[in-house]
Formats: sequence, C-alpha cells, structure tokens
Amino acid sequence: MSGFYSSNIPQLPPDPLFGIKARFALDTHPNKVDLGVGAYRDENGKPWILPSVRLAENLLQHSADFNHEYLPITGLKSLTEEAAKVILGDESRAIKEKRVVSIQSLSGTGSLHLAAKLIALFFKPADGTTESPVIYISDPSWANHIQVFETCGLKTARYPYLDAEKKVIRINEYVKTIEEAPRGSVFLLHATAHNPTGIDPTPEQWKIVLKAISDNGHLPLFDCAYQGFTTGSLSEDAWALRHAIDTEGYKFPGVLVCQSFAKNCGMYGERVGAFHVILPVHDEALNSAVLSQLSKVIRSEISNPPGYGAKIVSLILTTPELKKQWEQDLITMSSRIFGMRKALVAELERLGTPGSWKHIVEQKGMFSFTGLTPEQTDKLAEDYGIYMTRNGRASIAGLNGGNVKYVAKGIDGVVRKH
Repeated sequence: MSGFYSSNIPQLPPDPLFGIKARFALDTHPNKVDLGVGAYRDENGKPWILPSVRLAENLLQHSADFNHEYLPITGLKSLTEEAAKVILGDESRAIKEKRVVSIQSLSGTGSLHLAAKLIALFFKPADGTTESPVIYISDPSWANHIQVFETCGLKTARYPYLDAEKKVIRINEYVKTIEEAPRGSVFLLHATAHNPTGIDPTPEQWKIVLKAISDNGHLPLFDCAYQGFTTGSLSEDAWALRHAIDTEGYKFPGVLVCQSFAKNCGMYGERVGAFHVILPVHDEALNSAVLSQLSKVIRSEISNPPGYGAKIVSLILTTPELKKQWEQDLITMSSRIFGMRKALVAELERLGTPGSWKHIVEQKGMFSFTGLTPEQTDKLAEDYGIYMTRNGRASIAGLNGGNVKYVAKGIDGVVRKH
C-alpha cells in the first residue's frame, strides 16, 4: 500500500549552519560566542536594526497608503527598478539599452532558485540540444549553492579557487577549468566578499577570468549577497559585475545576477531580493518572454512575493535622505567588521599563537576562512563554547570588544594542543 514510510524516506543530517545555531542555543558555557551563522551583530553582540530601516518602517507604517494587499507576481516595481540601479549602477548601459529583466525574489536564495529554474528550462544550444549545462561552483563555496542547483535537476562541478596553505586564489587552475569546461557551461561567481574564504580576485584577475568565460561561450552567474560589506561602498563592491556587463569586447550569452538585501539592509527574515537577467541585445519580445516564464515560476511556487520588507527597502532606495543614511549604515557595519579583524589578529600575535594570522585582516566581508581544522573547531566549541563551521569559517561580525580576546585565547589554546 502506498504511503510515507521511514524505509523509503531517509533521514537527512541537520543543515550545517542552523545546526550550529541549535547547538549554540543549548550550550551553557558562560562565555559562549556564536561565529557561525552570517548575521551582523553590534558591539554588544545583539542584532542591529539599521537606522535607515527604522526610519523607513516608521514612514511606511504612518503612510495613508500603507496596506497588506498582494503585490504583483513580478514584485514591487519600485523595488526591482531601483535594485537594478543599485547593483548595475545609475548609468548602466544595460539599463539604458533596456536589456535588463528584473523580478522580485525571496532574498538571495530565492534569486538563485529562479536562476536555476531559468537555466534548467531555457539555457540551451540553438541546435535544439536538450541537455542542461553544468553549473561550475567555486571550491570552496557557500554550502547551499550545490543544493539549490541540484534540487532543480542541474549537474554541478567545482572550479579550483582557494590555495588553503598560501591563502590565495588558484588563478591558473581556475582559468584552466574555464577553458576546459564544455562550451556553454555556467560559472557561478561571487560578486564580492567571497563566501566562505573572504578572498576576492583582484581587478586584473577578474579581467582574466571574465575574458576566459567570454572566449569559451560560458554564462556568468553573479551571486551578490554582500554588496557594501566589503568596502562600505556600493559601487566599489559591484565593480566586477559592472565591468562584466558594461565593458566592450566581452561576448556573453547573457549575464545573470542574484541580489540579496538580507545582509546589507539587515533584513534577514524579511527575505527581500531580486533576480536580474541581462540580455546581450535589446529584444522586446525576448524580454517579455523571459519575464513571463519567471512569473510562471513565482506564481506556481509562492503566488506573490512578500510585500512588507520590499516596501521598506523600496523606501530606502527611493528616498534620498534614507538612501544617504543607508550608505552611512554600510560604512558603520563594514568598518566595525574590519576593526574586529585587526583586533583579533593583534591579540593572536600578542599571545604568540603559532602560525601566521595576517590573512584574517587581508580577507574581506563578513567571514574569515581562519585556517582552523575540523578537529580544532570541534575543540573550540567543546572547550570554550566558541562556534564556527567545521571548515574554519568564522563570522567576524560575531566578534566585539567584549569577546575578541576570549576568542583569541580559545584559538590559541586549540592551535597549541591540536
């Protein structure tokens, strides 16, 4: 008899990141520190509502037009239009030439899902071949990347990225993989603040990578979850993506951009994001067809995107004084994170912790790939109540003046013993 049975529904392990959060919650250690899930914390270790977000919420809730009606299937137009300008630039050629198709998504993960569906259904050779392309993902990468694409039936592969010993990008092997991949593959690129390594290509390395992708007929897919977190500047953190789209000479079959406002607006639970398809030439019929297919995915899966967070972000992006405050908020967050990097390294050096730790300061964004081994991270949690992922990725945003010396002491302890 048909049914749901334990014999044919295997138990999966907990999600690594949220598993850490659950273990942390149960830990009774008096000085415990959560460096696992990537969420910004203030100097007191508390969630921080951005001043720009508070102001926008107040405006929204006191607006005579505020309501909880459905949004259109494609989302809040004022959000998607302004979101495209934030990530592509106010003077973007692609926007001016009407080559951008934008739709609201459930933050960055939802945007990646839309990208996966679009690729699986429609990114095909002109000769009628039906096999979907391989999605190349950096090694290492955000753990959820593979799940998102494989759940949509796509094959994934890895391209070399980090030299763990030297803490640099394996640029020659990276480019070789691009050159040897089947023509028409997809390369998932971290637009800024690479997760989990915190190591981004230099501008010259980006040019080499993008030229190789262009020369070999591949599709670049930019995942942009941390715009503003690397330097505090929205434009500087979007340099690679804008260079790819606006530079003459590249011949991409298109560019896909997945955008999240979870981190840079501190709106993790509101799931505000956008998905942008940048086509190589303006084609009104193709624009319309792409939007119609993305709308079908949205309609069949969530019916309409959520409105509250979208309205808040839209107000920030369309109100000059709020946008100015938001840009200051980004500087506040990115500056504090960089300050914590320096403080941690200074304390490790004061303790004489074996090894070199300068890479923590050289890395960018919310995370640091510390170089700690799985055994060392296990002991860090067990002996000190300090939690990070087993691959040694630490959320620097979880550090503050009250715990940074303790974290350094814990790292020093496990490095010396293990």
